[in-house]
Amino acid sequence: MHHPVISATGLFTPADSITNAELVASFNAFVERHNAANAAAIEAGEMAALEPSSVEFIEKASGIQARHVVDKASVLDPDTMCPRLPERGNDELSIMAEIGVAAARQALERAGRDPADVDAVLCAASNMQRAYPAMAIEIQHELGIEGFGFDMNVACSSATFGIQTAADYIRAGNAKSVLVVSPEITSGHLNWRDRDSHFIFGDVATAVLVEDVELAPAEHWDILGTKLKTVFSNNIRNNFGFLNRTAPETRDTADKLFVQEGRKVFKEVVPMVATMICEEADRLGIDPASLRRLWLHQANAGMNRLIAQRVLGHEASADESPTVLDTYANTSSAGSIIAFHKHSDDLESGDVGLICSFGAGYSAGTVFVRKAA
Repeated sequence: MHHPVISATGLFTPADSITNAELVASFNAFVERHNAANAAAIEAGEMAALEPSSVEFIEKASGIQARHVVDKASVLDPDTMCPRLPERGNDELSIMAEIGVAAARQALERAGRDPADVDAVLCAASNMQRAYPAMAIEIQHELGIEGFGFDMNVACSSATFGIQTAADYIRAGNAKSVLVVSPEITSGHLNWRDRDSHFIFGDVATAVLVEDVELAPAEHWDILGTKLKTVFSNNIRNNFGFLNRTAPETRDTADKLFVQEGRKVFKEVVPMVATMICEEADRLGIDPASLRRLWLHQANAGMNRLIAQRVLGHEASADESPTVLDTYANTSSAGSIIAFHKHSDDLESGDVGLICSFGAGYSAGTVFVRKAA
């Protein structure tokens, strides 16, 4: 019987980072201009004045201190406040494929694997740069991989859903080596002019190499079990797509970009995810309190703190539930993979941990792993 493992991970981090102070300065400049331009309507009660943001508000609400982005200048420009990337020709590598390939190459190098050894590429991310051809196929082509590739989107849970899909291919004998690549340019779907969410997201790309244990290097992670769950909810939504496009000069994107009802999300997702983790651990014969480390989705420090406490039975230490949220912000599906990539080498053979994601949909995915060698 084929047994899937995680052989290696890869990470691409954009060079540019935006601190909360820089972000607040840009946002507040926009607010000042907006309120001045609409002073008469605000005075007449026809329009509400926009409120400024602050570093203290952002850090209290999220725990985020900075985020990496692919286009810092345009995001911080009060006249633009969104990434403005030069359009590339059809014969050029797309930006999502470019950062995805960088993460994938690192994963392959860490596993001592040649691209020719890989059977499939899954591009699992919350937003795709285009409808087709699939981003996965472009990444596959650039790496020189034979076989097949396809895209999948389950919002912030895309990477864990991709890992289970890859593991299922291994278990079924349909592939021996699968790359799950998550290029997340979340700065593109964020409304940088919304005070309640303008600080949430950052850009990054991760890659996870899932293989049959017979191929894996001595140091790898056994996949003990995976579990996926979805429950429909409108509390996190993004309506932007090719079916609702209008002329750029008249487009109203306020309800087309990322929106969420944060308090409802917190109240509903925390118990759902904690229960899911404990039930799956029980099915696998694992005591949740014995988990050596939790690599949780990096969306909100408060949510992670409460989920970890419910699973472990006590307040989790930074060692038990590490965070990258402070410097990377929310990177959608890549967040839990970044945490695993950066905070897993120190674990010892036999240690059991959990990679877990959760987000829009609602969606949630768990990957229980055990370190080998």
